[in-house]
Amino acid sequence: MSSFRLPLVNRDLYQPSSQTMETLLTKEVTSTSTSSSEFKHPTAFTAHSKKEYGLDYFLRGALAGGICCGVTHGALTPVDVVKTRMQLDPSKYSGMISGASKIAAEEGAGALLTGLAPTCFGYFVQGWFKFGGVEYFKIKAVETLGEQKAWDNKTNIYLGAAAGAEFIADVFLCPLEATRIRLVSNPSYASSMPGAMAKMASEEGIVNAFYSGFGPILAKQIPYTMAKFAVQGAAADEIYKAMGKTNKECTSSENLSVSLGSGVIAGVSAAIISHPADTLLSKINKAGAGGTGSMMSRLGNIIAETGMVKLATQGLAARCVMIGTLTAGQFGIFDVVMNALGASKFHFHDPSDTSGDGH
Repeated sequence: MSSFRLPLVNRDLYQPSSQTMETLLTKEVTSTSTSSSEFKHPTAFTAHSKKEYGLDYFLRGALAGGICCGVTHGALTPVDVVKTRMQLDPSKYSGMISGASKIAAEEGAGALLTGLAPTCFGYFVQGWFKFGGVEYFKIKAVETLGEQKAWDNKTNIYLGAAAGAEFIADVFLCPLEATRIRLVSNPSYASSMPGAMAKMASEEGIVNAFYSGFGPILAKQIPYTMAKFAVQGAAADEIYKAMGKTNKECTSSENLSVSLGSGVIAGVSAAIISHPADTLLSKINKAGAGGTGSMMSRLGNIIAETGMVKLATQGLAARCVMIGTLTAGQFGIFDVVMNALGASKFHFHDPSDTSGDGH
């Protein structure tokens, strides 16, 4: 019986060197890390996210913002007319209902729609830059910082994005707002928005006519918008947390309800913060208000004549109702229009949250 011997085997094939093992382990760790970061909780914007939130998304956001601001401000024109009259002549117009009745009785019901055209057009332009700008700035912040740092600093991002977007929007809004206030305070001044703008420019010059209120409008709109977006974002997060769902897990009607509820909270907060500057803006755009001289001189005279308490309280209740309703409507319409345009609104996401509750 012949003996049987196993063939010699190269042990290196089955016992990789330490260098080979290190290479394999490195590849495994890298693969696992890549898979985790790409498919579970990315810390940076993925290529898919950058494609989803590109120029097309920003244009849709800007259009939705223009529509939501133009529609809501236009619908609340009668409220704004009464509020402005209360700020300009509080002795004559002491309340919302009595003020509206007095205006309708003395000037006709149509007077409550004074300034409708510049309101709708002006706030469409403003909404285009404001909502579109906020979406742009916050997404660029996430691209720059990564999702985790952006989540950790989302309030600061909201505040910065809102301030930057509002400043740009106000450059375009200011002339139209000055025209609206002139028409509301003096309905016989001109028969149309273009006519009023031409008359104001010829009588006072472009800068004095349209940008004398630029300082007050910045003082009013920037804090208002910062509070509006930051408070709405925080309120929406808390509502989703209470529901135990993320925005992606909610139905369209549930997301709309969250937008409306958080919008009311944000609107009232923003109205209180920005009201003194809003009163100042109404007064300085009234012809002859604050006397003659530079804009700062006129503003100082108005503050001295009116007093800070009245600046902060005249027409405040009416403005809280107006801005609370308006802001809720804006965020609701924005979501509806974005969905109709086939876009999904961007929400901050917490990559470290493994419970599924990160928004």
